[in-house]
Amino acid sequence: MRRDGVVNRERILLAAEHVFGAGGAAASTEEVARQAQVGVATVFRHFPTKQDLIEATAVRYLGKLEDETRRLADEADAGRAFASLMRVLVSTGATKLTLLNLLPTDGNGLSKPVDTAAHSFLDAIRLVLERAQAAGAARPDATVDDVSTLVRALAHVATPDEGEAVDRALRIVLDGLGVPH
Repeated sequence: MRRDGVVNRERILLAAEHVFGAGGAAASTEEVARQAQVGVATVFRHFPTKQDLIEATAVRYLGKLEDETRRLADEADAGRAFASLMRVLVSTGATKLTLLNLLPTDGNGLSKPVDTAAHSFLDAIRLVLERAQAAGAARPDATVDDVSTLVRALAHVATPDEGEAVDRALRIVLDGLGVPH
């Protein structure tokens, strides 16, 4: 792919993250093109269908979260890293949930690329959790499923106007998980 094609693809995916993250299923490909400052034909050249665009956006978003999670896994203070991870996951959870909820639910599960990205992301979370547990900075019986459930619950209410309440709820969750914060 030519350099301008790579740049356009990245701009489209970044715009799609914002447009679909905010607008959900009602968001339009035309709005993605407008925010990416490309023509709608350029969007469809890269992503033949809206569903292809949503899927690629979800994969990219999960990849960004995985990169941040793995960066946190390298921090010296495992407890602080896990607390930081929880904050990141709650603050980004609404977008992640919106993107994943836009994917087909026809009983066949997620597509291979999305499924691979999701599992890789969960493996990164597991790494941070296990490091915190090994350091005595998280409950030994906590699982990635527990973390995922708690994050999804908090992400549903994490809006800018409820920041203080969400922060307080997150501190309560971290206390419950035995994580210093």
